[in-house]
Amino acid sequence: MNKILLLEDDLSLINGLTFAFQKAGFELDIARTIKEADTAWTEGKYDLLILDVSLPDGSGFEICRKVRQTSKVPIIFLTVSDEEINVIMGLDIGGDDYITKPFKVSVLMSRINALLRRANDFGSA
Repeated sequence: MNKILLLEDDLSLINGLTFAFQKAGFELDIARTIKEADTAWTEGKYDLLILDVSLPDGSGFEICRKVRQTSKVPIIFLTVSDEEINVIMGLDIGGDDYITKPFKVSVLMSRINALLRRANDFGSA
């Protein structure tokens, strides 16, 4: 079972994604702040991270930068911020994908599966 860390502060989105991820067979940990995400990353092992960009205590970019110092875990930014500069920054600092809200859950799931497949194939090569 793949374990995902979701950094998101929108409760309705958290509830919907929790249902969808559990139905798809993923184990999900939730962080609603940068501090919670930092603690979860330090204490856990994840197969994929999904990070919001705009949070009450900072930006998901901070977590991405920290993670990239020690890990190649796949990272997807899932955010309302669709400005070109943010997309470029997210990908340039180490994000593997950048999805803007609103989005289709089925598309998100396909992108997650593609990244996990690539990461697993790479790890076994």
